Amino acid sequence: MFHLFLHFAVPAVVVGLLYRHRWQLAYLLMMATMVVDLDHLLANPIYDASRCSIGFHPLHQPWFISLYVILCFIPKTRIIGLGLIIHMILDSVDCQTTNGVWIS
Repeated sequence: MFHLFLHFAVPAVVVGLLYRHRWQLAYLLMMATMVVDLDHLLANPIYDASRCSIGFHPLHQPWFISLYVILCFIPKTRIIGLGLIIHMILDSVDCQTTNGVWIS
């Protein structure tokens, strides 16, 4: 449950620090990046507490994460890239705290 809270709180802090002048749009875009978790619907079972999503789910693969990093360097996609990278970092930290691994 704390992990889910962080997916809302950490982007809010980043938006407050970096995008204060247009925080509503920035936060909305970062929250929209949570659609990346739709790839969890392809797994069987959909939810497994002992499974690390990084390296397992299609949109959580290292090469996709590389694309998310590239998005951070393009001004028009920077907020989306940051939202996706924050999401992947939080998922990776969750993998480490629950399973002792950074990636499946």
